[in-house]
Amino acid sequence: MQFVIVTGMSGSGKSCAMNVLEDIGFYCIDNMPPQLLTKFADICRHSNGQLERVAIAVDIRSGEMFSEIFDRWKILRENKDIDVKILYLEANDEIIIKRYKETRRKHPLDDKFGSCLHKAIAFEREQLSTLREVADYYIESSYLSTSQLKEEIKGLFLEKNSDSMIIKVMSFGYKYGVSTEADLVFDVRCLPNPYYIKELRAQTGCDHEVRDYVMSFQQSCQLMDKIKDLLDFLIPLYVHEGKSQLVVCFGCTGGKHRSITFTELISDYLSQKGFRVQKSHRDIGKDISYYRT
Repeated sequence: MQFVIVTGMSGSGKSCAMNVLEDIGFYCIDNMPPQLLTKFADICRHSNGQLERVAIAVDIRSGEMFSEIFDRWKILRENKDIDVKILYLEANDEIIIKRYKETRRKHPLDDKFGSCLHKAIAFEREQLSTLREVADYYIESSYLSTSQLKEEIKGLFLEKNSDSMIIKVMSFGYKYGVSTEADLVFDVRCLPNPYYIKELRAQTGCDHEVRDYVMSFQQSCQLMDKIKDLLDFLIPLYVHEGKSQLVVCFGCTGGKHRSITFTELISDYLSQKGFRVQKSHRDIGKDISYYRT
């Protein structure tokens, strides 16, 4: 079981790190009291594989309880069933002060030091020094953009960067309305319609007879090739920008034949290229008694 403790200076990007870890499949809990770390680890160990990747943010917000973090970390490391790592995020004083002024948020130690950020930051560094020395991963975020910080975190916890984004490929029928969740929409009503072939009318693009018919036309093959080229160009750009989900939709009149054919074939194509793909046919179970081309 992967058990990542996310800690570091307030204002260094821990919230961003937790968001990225959640997007790539970690079960995330923010601001857990250190005393609960070992208890929660036991829960994870007996979760029947449901909690195999966990990220817990623990920092100075815990107040006096934070002093126990080092001892709890040592206990966790003694458990051979848990691969415990510390991800430590850092930023210099000037950048932290600038970030707090821009967001107008209070530092967790603001009340303790009478709104003096310099004293609060100095005290926090002292409290974190022990964890900083034993951290497995260290990121200095002072001059990183949000997208750059995301890339660094993905690089630490993903085998390949493309795993950070799920691509949902969905078919739909225009007669039922365009999908509102789509990022990219391809209208395939320009292709010959299997609905008007009596033997194919009751079937769908999931059936090879329909798929063979749709792809038997030169224009269908050309459109497929052009869509593949476009996706090959666009997807790495979306991944680089930190997008966690891309929804690619194919629409035909009723959402039964042409759109499903393209959804099936593009899903297979993207899966073979190593992307995480979810496939969905929104209107496959709806009435096919009549619709116009």
